[in-house]
Amino acid sequence: MKVIALVDCNSFYCSCERLFRPDLNERPVGVLSNNDGCFVSRTNELKALGVKMGEPYFKVKDLCRKNNVAVFSANFSLYTNISDRVMFTLSQFAPEVEIYSVDEAFLDLTGVKNVEQYCRHIKYVIDRHIGIPVSIGIARTKTLAKIANHIAKKNEQFHGVFSCLEKNNREWALEKTSVDNIWGIGRQSTKKLHMINIKTAKQFRDYKNNSLIQKTFTKVGRQTQDELREILCFDLTLEIEKKKEIISSRTFGAPVFDKKSLLESVANYASTACEKLREQKSVCRKVEVWVRTNPFKDVEQYYAVDSYTMLAGSSDTRRIIKHSWEIIDKLYRQGFEYKKALVRISSFQDQKETQLSLFEETDQVQSEALMKVIDDINRREGPHTIKSLACGVNNKAWKMRQTLKSQRYVTGWNELPKVK
Repeated sequence: MKVIALVDCNSFYCSCERLFRPDLNERPVGVLSNNDGCFVSRTNELKALGVKMGEPYFKVKDLCRKNNVAVFSANFSLYTNISDRVMFTLSQFAPEVEIYSVDEAFLDLTGVKNVEQYCRHIKYVIDRHIGIPVSIGIARTKTLAKIANHIAKKNEQFHGVFSCLEKNNREWALEKTSVDNIWGIGRQSTKKLHMINIKTAKQFRDYKNNSLIQKTFTKVGRQTQDELREILCFDLTLEIEKKKEIISSRTFGAPVFDKKSLLESVANYASTACEKLREQKSVCRKVEVWVRTNPFKDVEQYYAVDSYTMLAGSSDTRRIIKHSWEIIDKLYRQGFEYKKALVRISSFQDQKETQLSLFEETDQVQSEALMKVIDDINRREGPHTIKSLACGVNNKAWKMRQTLKSQRYVTGWNELPKVK
């Protein structure tokens, strides 16, 4: 039978911040969302202080100051790099690995003798080679592996590894797990289950009226129930599905009034979207841009959106920026206090299958070669090492507020840690 292990990095963003700051190991640490808004990652020490996930920073600022909490702005270039290292290390331990998120991966360990001991070795190697603590849950299905991982993370007695392969362990874990902690069971589904007196994962697994479960929670709900019964319904997904659209957007760190700043922000968002587009080896035909003011502020409101459809697909940053700026020329109205802009690209085609237009003069070969050189340099030297001048140089009024950001450490030569 299949054996699946879920490896999950503990408080991942916070662990990345601690990696190069050993002085933080005993201190509560938290990482904030865009514009230093809400907590998106917390260490156990911070959780013990009562700070909840998604809690606005301004509400608990005094509490953090009083308890010597280390608070950081999100440093995604650092987190992505460390995540790549973790996933590469995991790929050495299993023939099939599904990267589920930036800090989670499912491993197929079917056929491994003494799986629990093997997982403890995986945990040791990741900690030794990378310095990131992980928890590992072992089971026959992905849903049970999620539950096992939750047990491993919350109960120190298991030292970060818990297996649901043995019946006694599995029964105990399902009894201890509330339905709202089952993978795929959301808030509304939890309310419906409570209405039929199902409070735990064990009660959900043992509920006999399969037709009612499928009628109420659709096929996926029934499959989740079967997964709790050790019937594999969700196999590992090894190929990353290509996106059908890509959105790049940020709320501005400060209000924007002038057109120049708006153009610069849109150029940066278009650049980011094009990088992701080229990563999946696609081209787009449609570019959409929208702008809006702050709906939570007592000022005159304005919202506008427009799009442009190209005759032939492209992933050339210069071209996407050009059409994005043409849209901004139409949308911009003087006198408004802009708070957010968005660039959406869609109508994707595979890069090798795109057809050129008879009515547009483009050098596809030269364009692809140039974009590849830019992407290679930025991948090696750090994000935005080479960029279009349209993205601006200094004084970015629209730039996201990140007053508590740490160094990049591993993705910028100037920010490498110094060893004395």
